[in-house]
Amino acid sequence: MTAKNFTVEPFPPSRHAIVNAGRIAVRRHISHALIEIDVTVARRFIREHKVKTGESLSFTAFLIACLAHAIDENKHMHAYRNWRNQLVLFDEVDVSTLIETKVGHVALPHVIRAANRKAFREIHQEIRTVQATPAKSEQKSWLLDVAPYVPALGHEVFYWLLFKNPHWLKQIAGTVIVTSVGMFGKGTGWGFGFLPMHTLGITVGGIAEKPGVVEGRIEIREYLCVTISMDHDIIDGAPAARFVQRLKELVESGYGLE
Repeated sequence: MTAKNFTVEPFPPSRHAIVNAGRIAVRRHISHALIEIDVTVARRFIREHKVKTGESLSFTAFLIACLAHAIDENKHMHAYRNWRNQLVLFDEVDVSTLIETKVGHVALPHVIRAANRKAFREIHQEIRTVQATPAKSEQKSWLLDVAPYVPALGHEVFYWLLFKNPHWLKQIAGTVIVTSVGMFGKGTGWGFGFLPMHTLGITVGGIAEKPGVVEGRIEIREYLCVTISMDHDIIDGAPAARFVQRLKELVESGYGLE
């Protein structure tokens, strides 16, 4: 008789939606850009604030504030294409971010509405509220709940209809997504997520200390690894490069923290 040396667990029903989204993602024409951003100013401010007040400010909230402002200056970066083959450019930047409310569970997708019109503090407070009380998130989990019981054809029809209606897509998923994979450790490292719905996705990787040049002198700086994923059917290289440069400027200046 062989000794039992393994454990069998049920496949979480909520992960069926992730599997289906992955099937959609592999069909899209996604381009990726790997960049490093100097976050020394922002990280120093957050550390000093905690020493003074004991409050831990959300670094993700800071990045979302910068991202929303950069998109607000170039709305093509979060445009959707409708069934008439037109681009729909929204005035509001709705940022979907994945918030881990329980260790080991599927992260809760929460949409921060009109992030381009909110201060860093407002975004920070919204994230902390959802972490403490997930039920307060407006993002309903019905898609995750029903996914295991819907046949494959039903998923195909659902996503086909969703992509034809940008307003519906915005309401369900927002207009851009931010995923943080580097928050649990230190060191250089980029993450590659799939992008099943959005035109633009940001994957936040690790942070590493490296020598950098500041006003002609070498200093130890903190650099954040960021992967920017874009739907190449909608976004071209030149606008994307301008957007990346603007995003770097905002993050490196500590936009909105003061």
